[in-house]
Amino acid sequence: MAGDKPRYLQDNRDIIWSLIPLVLFIVIIAGIARSCSFSPGGPTSGPVPQFDINAALTFDAAELDFPIRNPVVPDTWQPNSGSRGTASGDGGGDVSTVGYITDTGTYLQLSQSSATEEALVPWVAGDRRASTGADFYDGNSWVHYDEEGSEPIWVTDLGDVRVLVTGSGSTDEFATLATAVGQAEPID
Repeated sequence: MAGDKPRYLQDNRDIIWSLIPLVLFIVIIAGIARSCSFSPGGPTSGPVPQFDINAALTFDAAELDFPIRNPVVPDTWQPNSGSRGTASGDGGGDVSTVGYITDTGTYLQLSQSSATEEALVPWVAGDRRASTGADFYDGNSWVHYDEEGSEPIWVTDLGDVRVLVTGSGSTDEFATLATAVGQAEPID
């Protein structure tokens, strides 16, 4: 037995024999809890959570002191999330955020805020970023904040509200959402 041998005589076999009962115990507990599964082909994506984007944005429009828009996106995009927060710091303000899963399976986040662009971008990105250019969609200038290794961020100023788009979507999907935002009227 390993405990009877002097330490300098113990080898890898002793370690393996000591770990076998521990591994079996972990497998039994995981099986009882049913919190693990075996998937030899890799992970599979589950169903997209259902989220009532119309109700969420209508509620935010009634509660917040800036205009909220509900852009018309392709029918194949599924709204899956929403939240409210407050961008802090100089120029901070309330933020209404919703998310979509596009037909290609990527995620796009749409945030609308009374905060300034200078406060909103670091609040969403988690750090300061420098603008890398701009494009026009439906008459609005969208400033790009692209950084290697991070999701792109696009921001436009619609006067009394800043709109920010970020996520893992393609440039075409960003452009689709930016155009839809420009065509959307504020919710009454």
